[in-house]
Amino acid sequence: MSDIKKIKWSSKYSVDIEEVDAYQKKMFELFNELIEIKENKLDTKECTNKISEINDYAKIFFATEEKILRRKGYPDFQNHTKAHRQFIKDSISLRREIADDIENLSYEVIAELRDWLLNHMLTLDQLFVPYIRINNYIETAK
Repeated sequence: MSDIKKIKWSSKYSVDIEEVDAYQKKMFELFNELIEIKENKLDTKECTNKISEINDYAKIFFATEEKILRRKGYPDFQNHTKAHRQFIKDSISLRREIADDIENLSYEVIAELRDWLLNHMLTLDQLFVPYIRINNYIETAK
């Protein structure tokens, strides 16, 4: 694969929590910037810095989402946070691999990490949406 499509946020990723949706949109921007770095064949430092930025931002994004889920008593909280930890672990590993050899940053590797995030948003994140909606409805009705 010599090129990779940039990703565009759409409402299908929305979790109906404005703050979380904003984090999702920013993650899309960061991945698109990483794709641009790869396309422009920038140096190792640029690549490792962007992976670090994705990792750091993901930590903030996931912590915010987890805080909301914990506060709402989401029953599958542990599994959800475990998935987040795996993403962080994978992005840290990728950063190390790129620092060792820039050729380790392939389009396939970017697509794999990006696709993990997209899949997570479309599956695991969507599982908590009805729970949060019902929880919010009950809170509002009190």
